[in-house]
Amino acid sequence: MGRHKREQGIFRELLGWLVYILIIIGLTYLIITYVGQRTRVSGQSMETTLSSGDNLIVDKLSYHFRDPERFDIIVFPYKYEEDTYYIKRIIGLPGETVQIRGGYVYINGEQLTSDIYGTEVMDSAGIAAQPIALGPDEYFVLGDNRNHSSDSRDPNVGVLHREDLLGRAWIRIYPFDRIGVIRHE
Repeated sequence: MGRHKREQGIFRELLGWLVYILIIIGLTYLIITYVGQRTRVSGQSMETTLSSGDNLIVDKLSYHFRDPERFDIIVFPYKYEEDTYYIKRIIGLPGETVQIRGGYVYINGEQLTSDIYGTEVMDSAGIAAQPIALGPDEYFVLGDNRNHSSDSRDPNVGVLHREDLLGRAWIRIYPFDRIGVIRHE
């Protein structure tokens, strides 16, 4: 009888561990799918805010509760290459008209002077040389390193729809000497 109880105890212990592991796997899946995702910056389009090789956690949850705002740093999939994501800064919001004239951004005909991130004059206006009227769920994005960024000025990227936004860059987790919450405003 003692041996049988011991075997039952071991079986229950193993079953308990199996349930525990399944719960951890399920929670990990839920977090990665709905809350956050790790991504790595590749390229110089967001210099000096983000550098190539930076590892970030993307907040996939907050846009379910609030609208994206001007200057949010967002991540979205590149539509012409699978498993490729771009990271850019929101400049134009739904319902606005965006144009680039003389190397500067104009929103509804007014120069955007509060844009402290893109400090260099843009060499190319791309498709934004003509006014772009954003629809009710459309966003215009630019990289901070404006002259070295493939962004909404490029017809291959163009304006983004709300459904395209994977999430908001939230925390830099690597390199270790630059760990911290990412500044958006």
